[in-house]
Order: sequence, then structure tokens, then C-alpha cells
Amino acid sequence: MIAQELSITDIIRKQRDFFKTGQTKDIHFRLEQLKTLKQVVTENKEAIINALKADLKKPEFESYATEIGTLLEIDHAIKHIKTWTKPQKAPVSLQLFPGSAKIYPEPLGVVLIIAPWNYPFQLIILPLLGAIAAGNCAILKPSELAPHTSRLLSQMMEKYFEPAYIAVIEGGVQTSQQLLAEKFDHIFFTGGTAVGKIVMEAAAKNLTPVTLELGGKSPCIVDSDIHLEHTARRITWGKFLNAGQTCIAPDYILVDKKIKQNLLNEIQKRLQEFYGNNPAKSSDYARIIHQKHFDRLVSFLKNGEIRIGGETNPSDLYIAPTVVDNVSLTDSVMQEEIFGPILPVIEYTDITEAIALINSKPKPLALYLFSNNKNLQQRVLQETSSGGVCINDTVMQYAVSSLPFGGVGDSGIGKYHGKFSFDTFSHYKSVLHNPFWLDLKWRYAPYKGKLPLLKRLIG
Repeated sequence: MIAQELSITDIIRKQRDFFKTGQTKDIHFRLEQLKTLKQVVTENKEAIINALKADLKKPEFESYATEIGTLLEIDHAIKHIKTWTKPQKAPVSLQLFPGSAKIYPEPLGVVLIIAPWNYPFQLIILPLLGAIAAGNCAILKPSELAPHTSRLLSQMMEKYFEPAYIAVIEGGVQTSQQLLAEKFDHIFFTGGTAVGKIVMEAAAKNLTPVTLELGGKSPCIVDSDIHLEHTARRITWGKFLNAGQTCIAPDYILVDKKIKQNLLNEIQKRLQEFYGNNPAKSSDYARIIHQKHFDRLVSFLKNGEIRIGGETNPSDLYIAPTVVDNVSLTDSVMQEEIFGPILPVIEYTDITEAIALINSKPKPLALYLFSNNKNLQQRVLQETSSGGVCINDTVMQYAVSSLPFGGVGDSGIGKYHGKFSFDTFSHYKSVLHNPFWLDLKWRYAPYKGKLPLLKRLIG
């Protein structure tokens, strides 16, 4: 590949040279590149689906819904880019008359986007469309743990874009380290908290701003005042989508003791509804990405009591949709993000207990609450902190382009989706314009006799 034949330093230099031409700042250029990005997705749907199937055995429906669905965000950007790029008027106080102010969005320059393996296509395309819309050049680092998708991304980007504008760098940890040693104008990373810290440390050496889309243990509170079947169906879907390998999947359930058994019974029914009597034979259920992650997940099955599922097949990297009861907060399954098809269930008798447990852990990327009780909804919103909240559903908050998506604390820094993606890859430049036709002398020396006026102005 062209991008791979050059050194990383050379590729960055070529992108900086291209950025200096000013071409990426042109709105019509950006619009055409967004249309090209849409073309990348629409013309390669089958290849994308095949790559995802090879990497994760991802069902075609899930590939469309969660990966090719990026087309909706691209269309949104195409529709709104002219509005996003317009300078915004800003109010100016009377004391600064006759001055006027505007805020100009401008591109940052050359940005680095590092993608994870769980949604290896979507989580590189969504940040990229923000970088393109904002007028940047971009270097993309797909995950080596999803090699088929990584290779496809490299081939597609080389076919549709010049590497001096958008380039894909494939490789493992050493390649990532080489990239992080370089100076970028922004780094956008999606992945785990531990690697996020490494990215931020490397970026700090060059004072490079970062967006870190991380994860954490996203809790799911289930009150007794619910529609039981709908609750179970939505939790089951959100948890076992992509075999649980979703950063905003419900990580564990906190359920009112009064309905715990009913909820477990209903989840079992929904699993059978989704995947039949044997999910291993279902074409609608994905697999674990690689052996190391599989072994890690299997070790969690030693914790608590398996109530549903628990079957594994190392040769197929298969772990059945599993629900675990009677776990301890000190168990390994409750100490780190699960990121797989294992769902611990913890009962509570008073919502205060559930809120205290959530607040004892690092702030999660998502928090889910199932309840018809408006007062309870408000209490949970006020007494907990998380990247986002979804009430009476799971995962679907990610699909709302008008909502910023991002974490807080250990679950991330920064946000994107819709205009927020444009904002992330833009610098908002403040401009004050003062005309020549009037020049009030109250601010100039000599100051004698002017202090009373200044005091009146300031108050």
C-alpha cells in the first residue's frame, strides 16, 4: 500500500504540506469528501459485512444496524455542514461599542484516529466524518485484532482518497507507539481505560489535545414498576448484541429484590426468542474476538452462580449468553469491565443501596434505568454521574445524533456524534472587529479624571 511504503513521519509531513495548501478548508471540498466517504460505505457493503463476519462472526443484521448505519451520520453531516461552518455572531457589551464579534470554526490540522476491534468499521468512520467535515487531514489506525476489517479499510481508503489527505496505517502495538511518538493536532482514541492513559501520556509530551472514548462498568437498574417483558427484551438485546462486546452494553444488573426472579425468568424467555434453544447454532449470535479475550471471560464464569447459559467452546471462541447470580462485589467479574456475554445480577431492597454501589465505582460510560416512577428517574439522574443515561431502553442513546456521546472521569474525555463530531475536530477562533470610524479615548493614557467613568462602566 502507498501509505505503508512511506515512513509514518513522511506520511504526516505530506499531510501537513497538503493541509497548508488550504484545500481542506474549502467547504465545497469538504462536502465532496463527505460524499466520497458515503460512496466508500455504499459501494462496499458486501465486503464490509464479509470482513466483520470473518473477524467477529457478526450477523449481517448487526453489521447493517451498527456498522453500515454510519451512513445516517454521514447524510446528517452532508445536510448540515454549510450551517456548521458559518461564523457565529457573538454579543459584545456596550462598553466595547462599536466593536462586533464572531466565532469562526477552523480545522485543527492533521489528526490521528485510533479505532478498537469491537465495532472496527463504525468506530473509525464516525470520527473520520467529523474530521473531514471540520476540514482536517487524518491518519487512521484500525485495530490489528480485527485484521480483515483493517485490511479492507486500508484498501478502501487508498482507492477513494489520496494518502496525503487520508491514510491508513496498519500494524500492532509497535505501530501505535510509533504513531503516538509523533506530533498531531488532535488524537481521537476509542478503547480501554488502561490504553487510554498511555495515549494521554504520549499526547501530553506534545501538548496534543485528546478525545478518549473509553468504557467502564455500565450499571442497569431495574425497578419493580416496569413492563417486565419489554424490560427483559431490551436488556437482553443490549447486553448480548455483538456477544456483549459493546462499550455501552449493560455491564451488570441492579434489580429490586421483589422482581428479581421474574426478571431472570423473562430474560431466559427472551434469549430463547432471540437465539433458540442453542445459541451456538444461531446465525444471529456473534463470537469472541480472540483467544486471550475468550480466556479472560471464561475466568469470570468461576464467580457467583450461573443461572442461565455458561456453555463455552474454545475452538469456536463461543461463550453462551450467560446470567450470573450471587456475585460478590470483590469478585473479578465486578472489578473490571466485562466486555462479553456475561451478565451479573445483584439484588437490592432500597434504591439507596443501588445508587451507593454505583457511586462507589468509577463513573461509567452509560447508566440504564428501567422504571415508570418519575420521582425515581429524577433521583437517579441527580444522584449519579455517567457519560450518558438511557431510561427504559439500552444502547439506543448512541443512535441519537443530536445527543453528544462521550464519557466522564474514567470512562472518557470529550464527545462526538452529529455536530459534536464537527466541534471535536474544530478550533473555535474568537474574532473582535473594531471599525475606524469612532475611537473613544476613555481607555487611553493619561488616565487623570477617567477613573470615575471606568468605575461607572464596570459597576
